[in-house]
Amino acid sequence: MKIEIGQLAPDFSLYNTEKEKVTLSQLRGENVLLLFFPLAFTSVCTAELCAVRDNMKIYESLHVKPLGISVDSLYTLAKFKQEQNLNFSLLSDFNKTVSKSYGSLNETFGFEMHGVSKRSAFLIDKEGIVQYAEVLENAGKQPDFEALQVKLRGLEK
Repeated sequence: MKIEIGQLAPDFSLYNTEKEKVTLSQLRGENVLLLFFPLAFTSVCTAELCAVRDNMKIYESLHVKPLGISVDSLYTLAKFKQEQNLNFSLLSDFNKTVSKSYGSLNETFGFEMHGVSKRSAFLIDKEGIVQYAEVLENAGKQPDFEALQVKLRGLEK
């Protein structure tokens, strides 16, 4: 399914690396940035998530809660988060249901892997409405963080 700007974001519940269930609808009242990424420990994914880590003060000042999502297990994501000193939650979509519902699932990926998340960014406002949607077909590219930050600054705090 393709996610459109202005639609209600599909709700979901996934476990984070601390083994706590995170439900999107329970985050209403907060702006949420969902960052789907293909695989932990890969170069572009590491660069992308470390850039979010290094710019966390910007996201905090704009009252945005980043959440990283991949199909990796929560144990793999916990190790990745620890090694990269990431300061935001990573969620495991091991069963691929959320990636699929956001139109962010590669049927085939490198090395004949099936069902890996596409690199994607979705900004969801306090009411649960999608304000920004970017799904990349090329896993070697990162979301347009400049365009995303412009949109972030336009949200009511």
